[in-house]
Amino acid sequence: MSTVPAMELKAKKAALNPIIIIGALFFVFGFVTWLNGTLIPFLQLACQLSTSEALLVTFAFYMAYFFLSIPSSYILKKTGFKNGMSLGLFVMGIGALIFVPAANTRAFPLFLVGLFVQGMGLSLLQTASNPYIAIVGPIESAAQRISIMGICNKIAGVLSPLILSALVLKGAQGIETQLAAPTDALQKETLLNALAARVIAPYVVMAIVLAVLALLIKYSSLPEINTEEDAIAADGSIVASKSSVFKYRNLSLGIICLFLYVGVEVMAGDVIGSYGKSLGMSLDQTKIFTSYTLASMVIGYIIGIATIPKYIKQEKALMLSALTGILFSVAAYLTSGYLSIMFIALLGLANSLMWPTIFPLAIKGLGKYTKIGSALLVMAIAGGAILPQVYALLAKSIGAQSAFLCSMVPCYVYIFYYSVSGHKSASK
Repeated sequence: MSTVPAMELKAKKAALNPIIIIGALFFVFGFVTWLNGTLIPFLQLACQLSTSEALLVTFAFYMAYFFLSIPSSYILKKTGFKNGMSLGLFVMGIGALIFVPAANTRAFPLFLVGLFVQGMGLSLLQTASNPYIAIVGPIESAAQRISIMGICNKIAGVLSPLILSALVLKGAQGIETQLAAPTDALQKETLLNALAARVIAPYVVMAIVLAVLALLIKYSSLPEINTEEDAIAADGSIVASKSSVFKYRNLSLGIICLFLYVGVEVMAGDVIGSYGKSLGMSLDQTKIFTSYTLASMVIGYIIGIATIPKYIKQEKALMLSALTGILFSVAAYLTSGYLSIMFIALLGLANSLMWPTIFPLAIKGLGKYTKIGSALLVMAIAGGAILPQVYALLAKSIGAQSAFLCSMVPCYVYIFYYSVSGHKSASK
């Protein structure tokens, strides 16, 4: 009896195991990340905030990537990928626990600290997991693997706003009505304290789950990958390393591209609720809009898995995505009401293949600079902190729809440029 089929089956299983494990991690940080879409209206109500103050939720969360991504690359050099992922999960759990005293005191700054700590953990987790899934197989099919990870991430993103809003925003419109009615300060304070307390149980459960997952990853069979080797060209020859990571044009321009991409993704996913509210929609209507965006992203990922690289190259998929983003942004501006919301939700479709294509194009050929290059790219996730603030500032003077258009279109234009020319490797 031949042992070849058995050996092939064992090899396929060994290649599949890392994808399953990393897929579970992408589900976890997708679940945590896309809770922000629900936390923005929840904290705006519970802590009595303005729209610009509530959008500090995304600022605190995504700025953690800016400050912690470079340290994360050095931590990974010490710990390796697997232990680094485990540590990231533990840090995220600590961030979730900070929500307990924040809710008990209804202190918005403490909520922001919890979000920043969660972002710290995610920074480490993403700095490890994104290059890992990109280089665990052929770089030409990296977008396909990252699209699979994206499905795990966005399915979690579809579920998390639905679950959290059902737990913490149930009857929110009625609470808003009660707060707007004439009432004494003590009664109002009691109502807001009871609302804030709703967030405690979900985040305690989250902290426990994250701690368990951290232990499972630490003792898993996830193989370590050596990224300190020289890059290999298509003909098998060794590509000479450059003197600095910033000498790689595809990386330098890719950092800007990823910064802008995360900005438009957060705008379409997390800010869509605030946008709907500016159009006169109630909180009961807007609280699940994030799920619409993420559902359209899942569809986009499925398209990516089916077509990349078999029918379309990564850079061509990115170009089409950028053009679609411009089209839907303009359509959202030219329409109103639910039709405008629909076009913003469809931006999820336009955005879905951007991370899977930008990341591998940016780290291609980095060789020994892969970890630091990945850290710089994860650092660019801070775009999710900046663009909503730009939108909030513009909305005060020119209105929500015009502000959305002016925030989004320039970003998509640059992403289009990167897909056509910016991704090509050359010294600066």
